[in-house]
Amino acid sequence: MDARRESEPTPMKNRTTVERKSERELVVTRTFNGPARVVFEAWTKPELLKRWWVPKSAGLSLVSCEADVRVGGRYRFVFVIGNDTSKPMAFFGRYIEVTPHSRLVWTNEEGGEGGPVTTVTFEENSGKTLLVMHELYPSKAALDAAGTGAADAMVETFAQLDELLVSLGASVGRS
Repeated sequence: MDARRESEPTPMKNRTTVERKSERELVVTRTFNGPARVVFEAWTKPELLKRWWVPKSAGLSLVSCEADVRVGGRYRFVFVIGNDTSKPMAFFGRYIEVTPHSRLVWTNEEGGEGGPVTTVTFEENSGKTLLVMHELYPSKAALDAAGTGAADAMVETFAQLDELLVSLGASVGRS
């Protein structure tokens, strides 16, 4: 609708698309080279989230990552700029839907006024996973205030997830 940005694909790379779908909705789409089970685990296991969630160029460190991925479970991610632990930034909320390997829905509660509800779907086809991240903001003003910066950062973050998936191969979840 308003804005649509895409990353430039390089050979063997997938494109990340960021699009404002309405006054309250932002959608980020990307195909990953890996099965939905592995991509889902990268989103739900704290030890894996720590390896890809923060864009390296942001200068942030993810110092704490807690995720109780079940309906009613809570998450809390704590970031610092560089190694400066004097001003931590926390992002937190609760999971309201968890369907293994296909769907996650969570609240974003750190804003005080009610942040967006984020829905991520994982759709596997021929060993690849189409991931759609949909953020629904409580109002047009809330989305306007948030802008697309965080969603735009997902281009880099998803490239880091690609790297993690390559390093994991098919070994995730086999114990």
